[in-house]
Amino acid sequence: MRHSLKRGLSFGLTSGVITTLGLIVGLDSSTHSKIIIIGGILTIAIADALSDALGMHVSEESEKWPSEKQVWEATFFTFLFKLIFALTFIIPVLIFELSTAVRVSIMWGLFLLAIFSVYIARERKMKTSYVIAEHLIIAIVVIVVTHYVGYFLSWAFG
Repeated sequence: MRHSLKRGLSFGLTSGVITTLGLIVGLDSSTHSKIIIIGGILTIAIADALSDALGMHVSEESEKWPSEKQVWEATFFTFLFKLIFALTFIIPVLIFELSTAVRVSIMWGLFLLAIFSVYIARERKMKTSYVIAEHLIIAIVVIVVTHYVGYFLSWAFG
């Protein structure tokens, strides 16, 4: 896999999953509104994908890559994969009742992270269970924290 594609995929997938899961869980805990969650997912998919792509662009430029083409490829792939992975979370929200959609989204996101963690572990010749656990624990912390932040906001301002 080309380096720029790998960078964009790894960053886009991870950021797309964790950011979108945090948003879904936090908004569900605070609003219990499908339309607000769908709007949030679309916002993350577009605005945050562009923001992350620019961040990747600047980061890659600071690394003195051998070619400008590779910098732009990493930028494009970051945007593309963040957009795609974030948008996949709209599907459960459209199909299921909201509480079910949130659970399905969590399972989908953790599945994506676990599968990519297996790829990373094999590439780096590391223990697969360690890499999966490391990445899933971080995602679960985000889910728990955003749930309680949303719950607090609902309690404080609802």
